[in-house]
Amino acid sequence: MANQKPKPTIVLEDGTLAQCQEPIVVSASRSTDIPAFYCDWFFHRLKVGYSAWTNPFNGVKMYVSYSKTRFIVFWSKNPRPLLNHIDELKEQSIGCYIQYSLNDYEEEKLERGVPPLAERIDTFKRLVDALGFGSVIWRFDPLMLTDDIDIDKLLKKIENIGDQLKGYTEKLVFSFADIALYRKVKSNLEANGVSYHEWTEEQMTDFASRLVELNKRKGWNYKLATCGEKGRYPGVEPNHCVDDELIIRRGYHDKELMAFLKANIKPMPEQDLFGELEPLPEDAIILGNGQYATRGDNRDKGQREFCGCMKSKDIGQYNTCIHMCEYCYANTSKQSAAMNYKCHKENPWAETITGK
Repeated sequence: MANQKPKPTIVLEDGTLAQCQEPIVVSASRSTDIPAFYCDWFFHRLKVGYSAWTNPFNGVKMYVSYSKTRFIVFWSKNPRPLLNHIDELKEQSIGCYIQYSLNDYEEEKLERGVPPLAERIDTFKRLVDALGFGSVIWRFDPLMLTDDIDIDKLLKKIENIGDQLKGYTEKLVFSFADIALYRKVKSNLEANGVSYHEWTEEQMTDFASRLVELNKRKGWNYKLATCGEKGRYPGVEPNHCVDDELIIRRGYHDKELMAFLKANIKPMPEQDLFGELEPLPEDAIILGNGQYATRGDNRDKGQREFCGCMKSKDIGQYNTCIHMCEYCYANTSKQSAAMNYKCHKENPWAETITGK
């Protein structure tokens, strides 16, 4: 029997040793809004070199070392605080992009804790100016149907934002609120008195086709993609939110990162004596510098069935987001999130987000 490779260890702030994970790609985070509420904490922990994470299924505390981290995918509804920390990432040669959920539920008050829409659009543009085109992905997620919101109204909301983001993003990601599938969402909506409606297959198909037509008519030319959806719609592709293709396009100069992604960087084919070009592989990623890349299978098979994300380590915790969205899937209740945030504020530089 071959000897097993020993698990990596780190020295904690109290001087003790602990086993840890050493992720190359970090997700920050599907479970809470780190950029909005825990940005200073995260960058402090990045400087310290590790943070602690509690497994939500068994309650076991685990340590995450950032010693090998080469790329971070941020998820947020208000990533404005990141503007104060971008230089820190550049100093550590860590790449990033942002999954920005920029919805418009102001009139219906479904997202009471987010800044005004105009401010969030301004934040989007500032982040693109700082990080470059393609670095901020627009999400309208989730798409909610209620007594006050129908498909026509959703498309008008998307049109308003889409017009303002033209030239600032290359993609629009959306998903249909699947309320019956998520117990927390159903419970929170009912507790908050929201009269919601489930999407039917016919409605999803109708919405997708009308969004594709709108995208063409307005000349946006956004890539349209769905997140975690079973349905397939003409003109819409399944998304990869933690996306190895995008990471390769943004970090192809990083040899360690490319090795992790099983990426091969090659020169673009040149014409032979007869003026013919060798065809590119079907999955070729054009890098725009006279090179292209291919990559291996990096899909995270531990995610949902229709999730296309690659492997990464998510370092967030549920029950910590205080946007207080009425449909929240990450909080059991507003009270639990507020209580944990209070603990964080009392101990803002702790190993864990909650300060516990």
